Amino acid sequence: MNSEGVEKQNMEADVNEAASKIQSSQGKDNSKKKIALLVQYVGTNYGGWQKQDNAPTVQGELEKALTRLCKEPIRLQGCSRTDAGVHARFHISHFVSTTTMPIDKIHIAMNTILPGDITVMDAKVVDMSFNARFDTIGKKYSYYIWNNTHKSAFLTPYSIQESRDLDLAAMREAATYLEGEHDFQGFMSQGSPVNSTIRELFEVKVHGEKGQMIRIDVKGNAFLYNMVRIIAGTLLYVGLGKINAKDIPEIILSGKRELAGKTLAAKGLFLEEVYYDNEIFNEWYNGEQNLVEYLGI
Repeated sequence: MNSEGVEKQNMEADVNEAASKIQSSQGKDNSKKKIALLVQYVGTNYGGWQKQDNAPTVQGELEKALTRLCKEPIRLQGCSRTDAGVHARFHISHFVSTTTMPIDKIHIAMNTILPGDITVMDAKVVDMSFNARFDTIGKKYSYYIWNNTHKSAFLTPYSIQESRDLDLAAMREAATYLEGEHDFQGFMSQGSPVNSTIRELFEVKVHGEKGQMIRIDVKGNAFLYNMVRIIAGTLLYVGLGKINAKDIPEIILSGKRELAGKTLAAKGLFLEEVYYDNEIFNEWYNGEQNLVEYLGI
C-alpha cells in the first residue's frame, strides 16, 4: 500500500475511533435538543456558506460531518450566508438533534472528520427558540488591504495588495460619514432582492499605517449584498484620491452604485463577530487582533 493509501486508512481509523467513543459515552438523553456551533473557515475553496448542488460549501461539509456523527440527517441554519471566497473567524449556526454525544466532545470529533480549512471551535446547547440567523442583532466584518510593494505569500490568500500610498487620514474621515442609519442602495450589488436598503452602521474604522496591513472594520445591524466589499472599495478610492472624503454623504444620498468605489475581491473579507441579545460564545471574541497578529507573521 502506498503512503497516500496508508494515510487515508489511518485517517479513517481515527474517525471511526472518535465516533465510537462519542456513541459509547454516558449521555442517555435522546430527546430533541438545539445545539449552536462556533465555526471558523477559510472560504477560498468553497462556493460560500450556503449549501448548493454545483460547488462544495461550508454548510455542506459541516452537515456531512454532523450526519455521520449523529447518525441522523442534520440540517444547519447559519447566521450569515457568506459568499464564495469569503472567510469567517466567528460564524454561528444551529441544528436540532436527538444525539446523546457529550456536547463538549462535538468539536473534537468533528475536527477529525472536517477538511483542514473548516474548524469547529465550540458547541453549546441553546434554547429551542434560538435561531442563529434571525436572532442576530448585529455583525462585524473586516476587510484587509496589504499596503506594501512586496508581495506576501502568507497574506495573499486573505487580503488584496495595494502598493500605492494611501491617504489614511482621508479614509478615516470618509469612514465617519458612513456611520449611522442610511439608505445604502448605492452600496449594494444586484442579485439579492430586499424589502429595504436602509441599514445602520454602528462603527466604521480604518486601522493600520502606511506600508502595513490596513484593516477596515464595519459593524452594523445588517448588511446588503456585497455591501462591506463596496464600502471597502469606496474607502480605498478615497485613499487613492479617486473619491473625495467629503463627497461620501452625497454619494450615499444619490443611491447610485456607479458613484461609489469598486467591489473588492472576496478573499480580503472576514466575518469577525456575530451579536445576540444573549451572547453564546462571547468568551471567544477577539476583535482587536488583526490578521497579521492572528497568523503570527
